[in-house]
Amino acid sequence: MFKQTINALVVAGLVGCASSPSTDTAVADGINLLETVEQKSEQLVIPYKKFQLENGLTVILHEDKSDPLVHVDVTYHVGSGREEIGKSGFAHFFEHMMFQGSENVADEQHFKIISEAGGTLNGTTNSDRTNYFETAPSNQLEKMLWLEADRMGFLLDAVTQKKFEVQRETVKNERGQRVDNRPYGRLGERVAEAMYPEGHPYSWPVIGYMEDLNRANVNDVKKFFLRWYGPNNATLTIGGDIDEEQTLAWVKKYFGSIPRGPEVKDPTPVEVTLDKDRYISLEDNVSLPLLYMAYPTVYARHEDEAPLDVLASILGQGRTSLLYKNLDKEGIAVQSRVSHGCRELACEFVLLALPNPMSGKGLADIESIIRDSFKEFEQRGVKADDIERVKASIKSRLIYGLQSVSGKVSQLAAYQTFEDDPNLIQKELERYENVTEEDVMRVYEQYLKGQHAVIMSVVPKGQKGMVAHKDTWTPSERKIPEYKEVTEADLDIRVAEDDFDRSVMPEAGDNPTIKVPEIWRTELSNGIKVLGAVNKETPTTAIRLRVKTGSSNDPLNKLGLASITASMLNESTNNYSNEELSNILQKLGSSVSISSGDTYTQLTISSLTENLDKTLQIANEKLREPKFDPADFKRVKEQTIEGIKSAAKQPSVVASNVYRKLLFGADNAFAYADSGTIESVNNITLDDVKKFYNEYYSPAVASIVAVSDLEESELSTKLKRFSSWNGGDVAQVPLKPFPELQKAIYFVDKPGAAQSEIRIGKRSLPYDATGEYFRAGLMNYNLGGAFNSRININLREDKGYTYGARSGFSGNERYGSFTASAGVRTDVTDKSIIEFLKEIKTYSNSGMTEAELTFMKNSLGQRDARDYETPRQKLGFLGRIMTYDLDEDFVDEQNDILQSIELDELNQLAQEHLELDEMIIVVVGDKKSVMPSLEKLGYDIIEVDAEANRL
Repeated sequence: MFKQTINALVVAGLVGCASSPSTDTAVADGINLLETVEQKSEQLVIPYKKFQLENGLTVILHEDKSDPLVHVDVTYHVGSGREEIGKSGFAHFFEHMMFQGSENVADEQHFKIISEAGGTLNGTTNSDRTNYFETAPSNQLEKMLWLEADRMGFLLDAVTQKKFEVQRETVKNERGQRVDNRPYGRLGERVAEAMYPEGHPYSWPVIGYMEDLNRANVNDVKKFFLRWYGPNNATLTIGGDIDEEQTLAWVKKYFGSIPRGPEVKDPTPVEVTLDKDRYISLEDNVSLPLLYMAYPTVYARHEDEAPLDVLASILGQGRTSLLYKNLDKEGIAVQSRVSHGCRELACEFVLLALPNPMSGKGLADIESIIRDSFKEFEQRGVKADDIERVKASIKSRLIYGLQSVSGKVSQLAAYQTFEDDPNLIQKELERYENVTEEDVMRVYEQYLKGQHAVIMSVVPKGQKGMVAHKDTWTPSERKIPEYKEVTEADLDIRVAEDDFDRSVMPEAGDNPTIKVPEIWRTELSNGIKVLGAVNKETPTTAIRLRVKTGSSNDPLNKLGLASITASMLNESTNNYSNEELSNILQKLGSSVSISSGDTYTQLTISSLTENLDKTLQIANEKLREPKFDPADFKRVKEQTIEGIKSAAKQPSVVASNVYRKLLFGADNAFAYADSGTIESVNNITLDDVKKFYNEYYSPAVASIVAVSDLEESELSTKLKRFSSWNGGDVAQVPLKPFPELQKAIYFVDKPGAAQSEIRIGKRSLPYDATGEYFRAGLMNYNLGGAFNSRININLREDKGYTYGARSGFSGNERYGSFTASAGVRTDVTDKSIIEFLKEIKTYSNSGMTEAELTFMKNSLGQRDARDYETPRQKLGFLGRIMTYDLDEDFVDEQNDILQSIELDELNQLAQEHLELDEMIIVVVGDKKSVMPSLEKLGYDIIEVDAEANRL
């Protein structure tokens, strides 16, 4: 199988052979060529050239002419692991500060410039690195390099106390949203404290402790920047439709004069050991307790990492694993999983499980079963299938990662940053290819058997008695060094000297020619329409078969029936057990899954093309031969109920569910969560599932979209496997009348919530690709559809109330809505609502400006360059055409509308569709904290008991 995969990649033109590392060769003044990797043989690599500037900046270029795109990534070898004790969160904080303007880029302009260029951008921070990246049309490359160079070499003068304060509040909001207000959100932080000795770089969270950020001043973060953000600690990776000579000239121009920073040495891993099991616990706002066992192992790319990954697969990944057999399959756990996560300095072997309350088993029982599963593994040993499954999944994951230029660039950047060698894909494959059964047993005996772990119990608040074991370890009080204030005089400022004016933003080149995918159409003998496109960039095939049935067809007393029916199609079939299906798919490197939404149920297939026939056989089996086994049904039903309970603990989910039900009414099944309610799911029987399947699953309401490296004739032949599926017409449940909206604040109490979730909106237009719905979306872009929209700039960037705020129109063929939303700090809930309402009212009354019109046209007019790159994007494009029966040139019509639409029409749409008196407000938060201020807003306040499903 491995040889066939590589041969397929050769045909696709994605492989190469690294040349022998060359001695430094000057290709231009100040630029040395270090290495060239070219397409030469069957080895799997991403072709590239590696250069270095005199200031130490490593530059990697990858040419990919398949789409008129470029992706730029700047990775700095600094993450939270480089921070000092008592100064946690600085690396992540600088990720925020790097978007706040620099010497030659005004405040809040980074997002605006890239968005207006038709691009997208972001930044991420982890324990080991921070990266910043943009994808944009290829004519925007010089502008992207100018922006990245300006914040690498000219940032500090723009780092003001005001920006520092605002972004500190934004980080607090991010922590509230992602950690404090999320069930199990503090789990990782607590485990890290127990796993690593005090002062270890991984002993504090990436986002940091807020008391550390509160203690810091603006010069602290400037000092951090000067220490770690030099060009000699960075890798600039550029991929896509580039001209090498011109690109290097721009790199030299914009980055070449930036002075080196202090020298940086790679950190050295230190072995982490535990002298005994450390039991810890946390009471949290959760519905289900959770057991989490973490063993320290090695570090990234250690020789034992690969066999430990195979061991994780055997013990707890997929339905072939021991934990699935012993916990999930038996109904003892609603979920279990094993992983082996690796970072630069340390890896952790993690086993987790959430018990099923209906089993009567608790966390102590779960721990006992996990330990018994270890013993079972010792008796069972390692099988050839185990090795083959993991190898296949690694191969397919790496190949799927080559489907986008951003994926290839990210891979090159990571390999260079951590290994000083971008050419590692083949070596990654080989180290898994070389894992033996003896290796897996050896690492089990070395790192797990008889070894100690951090064992954490997360239990519902007030249920301390549910822990697996009483705590045997408590964190010591943090020993913070005496704070020494950093002054301007302590900063070693480095200044670049240029022979050009950096304040002049480069002009874009000529717009690239953008082609939508060429589409072919056919129809199977049973009437299933097929829409396809050829994609030769990777030897893969992606297929989506959709059936027009979903939660809209649920009986009101059996909400969740469509979702459970889809879930049952992911279980056993008449010819294969769960375990057999999972084993086959994993060894193929394929995935086949079935899921349902409001209107459609879809079968999604992803496969290496060489394995497509076998993958389609399994897909067809799942769709047409479900076993509807009573044991599977019992397990799925119990998992669904626990999922509903868990969702009820998430304020963002509660807010969206209550808001949707208010808009569309209790008489419409789609107004509820697709999973249903606890009461309705309890009403569902296996006979209900069989009846729903027989009534609503039919080729008469099915369609297929497909993207493959195969030509139409060959793929069409393979899809004929579905042509023997028979079935008649399917009636759709009509819409019930929507309720009259009462202008009010609908409030859900979440005691102790770290944030408040806000939804403001109304019913609005159904989807129309080129009609008023599309035009309303253009109108909203500057209000809440872009990062630089009025709403987000106001609430996030100017006031620090939220991590992000937005607004937009959404809809399908039958109904739609307009919604503005955000998660905000509890103490500014009322102020956030006031600002939301102010921005919507102002926009409705006065409309957008000429400058905003230009920004919107430029931004949306160029983003098509990145809309059709990957098979997934192409599937989405084909899916819209199929769903809404669109002409193939609808994108051209949209662009014509975009370019010709005038300010008067857009502002008229704002007046018509942003009437505040027609909107409702939903707030989910801590009543004790926010109710007194909400009562002063002048709205009627209606309290909602969301968990009882009553309004």
